[in-house]
Amino acid sequence: MNGSLHSHPKFVDIKLKRGPTGLGFNIIGGVDQPCRINDNGIYVSKIKGDGAAALDGRLKEQDKILAINGVSLENLTHKQVVGLFLSAGENVELRVLKQSPYLTNGPADSKPERQSSMSSLGMLALFAGAVTILVIAALYKRRK
Repeated sequence: MNGSLHSHPKFVDIKLKRGPTGLGFNIIGGVDQPCRINDNGIYVSKIKGDGAAALDGRLKEQDKILAINGVSLENLTHKQVVGLFLSAGENVELRVLKQSPYLTNGPADSKPERQSSMSSLGMLALFAGAVTILVIAALYKRRK
């Protein structure tokens, strides 16, 4: 559609050469540690400033990693994916789904679901505090 804010998913193949500090990024997710609702994929949580990923410039936080050296990451645990990264060799090819802000399930930080939960807890604490103040005020008036 012309003028639409939504974009089609963009797949990118990124080749990185492992440096002295590794590939230079952290991941979150996996079937045992899902970080998004209804999605157990592997996501980039942090790009390290001096690492291979930062120097290359194409991999970004919140990008979804679909495959490492042609091996699909679908339905793998976090530990299994870490093992694939560790055994991937010096030259690593990543198949990546570039993340669009219009396609995210939550805020663009490394812990999207927890942010939402904390907001709910914060609102509950605010409400409980307001009720407490009203009760104290009512008791104070009653004493006078």
